[in-house]
Amino acid sequence: MAEVMQAGLWGLVAGSALLVGAALGYGLRVPPKVIASVMAFGSGVLISAVAYELMAEAYDQAGLAPAAIGALGGALAYTGGNMWLARRGARHRKRSGNAERHAQPSETEQSGSGTALALGALLDGVPESAVIGVSLLHGGAVSMVTVAAVFISNVPEGLSSSAGMKKAGRGKGYVFGVWSAIAAASTVAAVLGYSIVGGMSDSVVAGVTAVAAGAILAMIADTMIPEAFDEAHLAIGLITVAGFLVSFALSH
Repeated sequence: MAEVMQAGLWGLVAGSALLVGAALGYGLRVPPKVIASVMAFGSGVLISAVAYELMAEAYDQAGLAPAAIGALGGALAYTGGNMWLARRGARHRKRSGNAERHAQPSETEQSGSGTALALGALLDGVPESAVIGVSLLHGGAVSMVTVAAVFISNVPEGLSSSAGMKKAGRGKGYVFGVWSAIAAASTVAAVLGYSIVGGMSDSVVAGVTAVAAGAILAMIADTMIPEAFDEAHLAIGLITVAGFLVSFALSH
């Protein structure tokens, strides 16, 4: 199979976890503590992948300065986009809506919030998927640790967010339309990550990897951990470490 097709396939696999989570969150009444626990576990998985797969790879290829600059650039880009979307109703897009102060707004409460939520989901998903394609550039094989980390973390993201969308009065068509579109965008992002970055120098590949790492880490701190903390409270640390160790074991 051509490597570009492999990139798209693995991007689709990782993105499809969002649909799995959405089906669980929309179709079942999942207890808040379960949602929070799974979100904390997914956060730990991604933190480990960022540290031991993405940042380590960027450092090995280009050194500390490019890796650090790329990570800061990715975090700045994500934070800027997140702030813009937050003012338009997407601040709590990963929240399940169990705490009223963190509930997603309905379209009547804030016009345009539906579009903002969809764009927010896209903002969260693209860096993760693009780096799957980039990982194929090293030895012609995708990083299964990265794919596994993104897949595991996408399930609680889709679960929590779709539960919040349902509580905000959004219909099944909107919820599954959004996550289907993000799964498709994940496929495209993985293909572009491979095909566009593939012809560039190792230092550029390292920079792109670091940018994705910074964006993912900012996303974890801005959207995933707050949702986990709201319900899991004192257990969040233990659960996050468990997720971290699972990903760490896969890396080694």
